[in-house]
Amino acid sequence: MFVSRCNAFALIIVSAPKQFAENPMMHKKFLLPLLGCALLGAAAISQAQTAPSTPAAAPAPTTAAAAAPAATAPERQAGFVKSVRGDVKLLSAAATARNAVPGDALASVDRIVTGPDSSAAVVLRDDTTLVVGPSSRLDLKQFHFDATTHEGGLLVSLLRGSMRMITGLIGKTNPDAVRVETQTATIGIRGTDFIVQTDGQP
Repeated sequence: MFVSRCNAFALIIVSAPKQFAENPMMHKKFLLPLLGCALLGAAAISQAQTAPSTPAAAPAPTTAAAAAPAATAPERQAGFVKSVRGDVKLLSAAATARNAVPGDALASVDRIVTGPDSSAAVVLRDDTTLVVGPSSRLDLKQFHFDATTHEGGLLVSLLRGSMRMITGLIGKTNPDAVRVETQTATIGIRGTDFIVQTDGQP
């Protein structure tokens, strides 16, 4: 509306310049409003140029990114139970017992307990195989293995009964990194397939 009025005043002055110049009353009627239009237009342009631009608000972080909990890596398993015969139990570090079944994951601090006429075979991540004989208790006390370098360490403790060990990549790369404890001694391996037996207390 404001722009249309100013354009109309300017059109009248341009289309009839002689009448406008000779008639003083037209000066008051058209020139003053036209001057007001010019002043208001200049003020509007100045305000538009000096008005600070409002910065765009930063997007709020998503719920997942804002409240993402620290990821906790699960405990890496040492191996798995390959076969079970008879009464075989696995005891965790918290002394929680469960019946062993083929495919069970074996943690690096689990204990394997076999009953009479029972046995179990477990395979560790470096392909070491442990066969636990009847009436035996075997603790897997330490196990760590790097699949890239084949470096690692293995310490098992035979508290009672018998065990057969077929060494894997750790024993082949560094035989001194594989040890077997009994009630009376710690044995270093000197082969790839051996049997250890002890008459420890129940």
